[in-house]
Amino acid sequence: MSTSPDPVGPVNPVAPTAPLDPVELYGPDYTRDPYPLYAELRARGPVHRVRFPSGVCAWLVTGYEAAHQALTDVRLGKHHSRGNAAWRARASIMPEPQHSQLQVHLLHQDPPRHTALRRLITDAFAPQRVEGLRPRFQEMADALLDGLPDAGEADLVEVFAGRFPFRVLAEVIGLPPEFEERFDRDWGKVVQPVGPSDPGRPAYEARLRALQQYIADLVAHQRAAQGEDLLSRLVAARDDGRLGQEELDSMIFQLLVAGQEPVTNQITTALVTLLRHPAHLAELAGRPELLPRAVEELLRYDSAFELTTWRFFAEDADLHGTRIPAGDSVIVSLCAANRDGRRFPDANALHFDRTPNPHLAFGHGSHFCPGATLARIELQIALGTLLRRLPELRLAVPDGELDWIPAVLARGVDRLPVTYGAQAACPVKDGPDAPRPVTAGPNATCPVTNGPDAAC
Repeated sequence: MSTSPDPVGPVNPVAPTAPLDPVELYGPDYTRDPYPLYAELRARGPVHRVRFPSGVCAWLVTGYEAAHQALTDVRLGKHHSRGNAAWRARASIMPEPQHSQLQVHLLHQDPPRHTALRRLITDAFAPQRVEGLRPRFQEMADALLDGLPDAGEADLVEVFAGRFPFRVLAEVIGLPPEFEERFDRDWGKVVQPVGPSDPGRPAYEARLRALQQYIADLVAHQRAAQGEDLLSRLVAARDDGRLGQEELDSMIFQLLVAGQEPVTNQITTALVTLLRHPAHLAELAGRPELLPRAVEELLRYDSAFELTTWRFFAEDADLHGTRIPAGDSVIVSLCAANRDGRRFPDANALHFDRTPNPHLAFGHGSHFCPGATLARIELQIALGTLLRRLPELRLAVPDGELDWIPAVLARGVDRLPVTYGAQAACPVKDGPDAPRPVTAGPNATCPVTNGPDAAC
C-alpha cells in the first residue's frame, strides 16, 4: 500500500491566470480511495479548483503547510453570509427556513461571536471531565457487545459504531433517556447535505423538519426540568439573553449530529484500516497499551473529517499564488494534509510508533474540534473493546464490496460486516491487502500473505 512520498522540493502553485478545469471530487473511485488523487494534486501545487456533486465549485487546499496556514488565516471567514451568489445557487447547504434556524452554530461563526458561543460548551467537554467519565463509557461499550455470541458474524456499524457514540454523547450533554430513545439515527444524514436539484432533496428536507421538531420538544423539556447539564445551561443562556433562539437550536443541532456521526464514521475508518493491516490489528489486540498512539496514527491515516466546511474571503485575495475571488468557497483537505510526505515520513504507511504526529484530523486554530479529547477517548475504548471482545476479527465481505458513504465532507462506511471467533475461510479477495492462497503449513487458512502486513 505504501507509495513514494511527495517530492520534498518546492512545488509550483496553480497559475492564477491559467484556464482551470475543475477536478471532480466525487464518484465511486474517489469515495472509496481519494488518496491517489490527493497525491497528484499535492504534487501539482497547494490550491486547486474542484467541483462537488451539487455542481458548486470551490478552491481546495492540499499539502500540510498550506492547510495549516489556511486554518489560521484570519482573512478566511466561516459565516455563510460571505458566500457569493454563484456559491449560494448550487452549494449543498440547508434550504430555508432551516438554514437560518439551524446553521447559526460554531462551525459557521467568526470571532467574536464564535468565541462567545464556544465558551458556553467548553466546560462540558473539558479533558478532565470527560476523562473522569471513561469508566462509564467503558460500561456502555461492553453492554453493547454483551448480547453477541462468542463467535459468528455481525455488522459492526449496526451493533456498535452506530450506537456507542450517541450513548456517550447523551451522557456528556445530559440528554434525557426518553429523548435518547426517540432520536432517529437517520437524522444524522443531515450532515450529508445535497444540492437543490438532487433527487434526494425531498428526503433530506423531511429529515430536517423531523429533527427540528425534536429539538423544539427537547428545549421545552429542558426548560421545564431546569437541570445543571449542558443542554439545560444552553436553554438558560437563551432565557437570559446570551443566546438567540436560532443560536440555541443551532448549537443543539450541532451537538446532536456533529457530536456523534463523525465518531461513528471514524470508528469505521479505523476498523477498515486495521482489517486491511491484520498484523497491526493483532499487535494492537495483544498490546492495548499501544491504543493512545495507535488512535493518533489511525486518525492521521484515514480521517472521518475528510474536508473542512466552507471558508470565504471578504474580498479578492491571493492564496499560495492563486487569486481567489471574494465569496468563492475555500475548502481544506485534512486527509490530503495528513498524507503529505513532506511532513510525515512514509506517509502512506501505518506506523503506530510515529512521533511526533501533528495530524490535522480535528482541524487547527480557533475552529479546532472542542470535542477532540472526548473523541479520542471514544476511539480508544471502541477499538480496545472490539479487539478484546471479538477475537480473530475478519471482514465478512470482500474489501471492494464495502459501501463508503457518499458524503461530501466525510469518510466512513454504512455497514461493516465482520466475522469473529473461530477462524473461517478468508473472505477478503481484493483491496490493498488482498491475500494469495496459503498453501504451506498444516493449518494454512486466512491470514494476509502479501501487502504491508504479510503474515502467516
